[in-house]
Amino acid sequence: MNYQKSEFQASYGLSSQLPESDRPEFVFSGRSNVGKSSLINRLCNRKNLARVSANPGKTATINFYRVDDCYFVDLPGYGYAKVADAERKRWDKLINSYFEADRNSVLLIQLLDSRHAPSADDMQMLEYLKYYQIPFVAALTKGDKLKKAQAAKVCEEFKAICAPYGCLDVLLTSSQNGQGVDELRAYMERYLAGEDC
Repeated sequence: MNYQKSEFQASYGLSSQLPESDRPEFVFSGRSNVGKSSLINRLCNRKNLARVSANPGKTATINFYRVDDCYFVDLPGYGYAKVADAERKRWDKLINSYFEADRNSVLLIQLLDSRHAPSADDMQMLEYLKYYQIPFVAALTKGDKLKKAQAAKVCEEFKAICAPYGCLDVLLTSSQNGQGVDELRAYMERYLAGEDC
């Protein structure tokens, strides 16, 4: 996959707007402000491909990025308390309709903050992924904030948490220094090629 060949396609706020699934899709999921946009930018070596905001709850749409012959699909961040109930229900419906549609989803990348135990919303998402049998890897974000001695321990802790939900692997990443990004790319490439991961 040529990550340099990447461009923003469109944002969709309603399930009826979602484009036809005509190519493989990598889905990025995580709570608000966990770093989905930053990781997408780092994967594609672009600073502003995905818009990064310091304000949680900014991504209220499903954003599609065309990366070579694939889509990167950035789901709305979940778990932001200051969002009105009606808006949260719209988000839920949008995410549900994405997964319930017959889409060419290859792999979901579930982002979790490496510095904190998974939140109740994170655990609910893991339950969701298990229930729908959605193949996923966990990308632990902000890995550059951990001391080296902590990193291996944190990875093992997250592996133990995520394994019962069908998690394929846990990767420590950082959009700041690129830690784990090559490993994540390699994982995505293998999955795209249909190799047994």
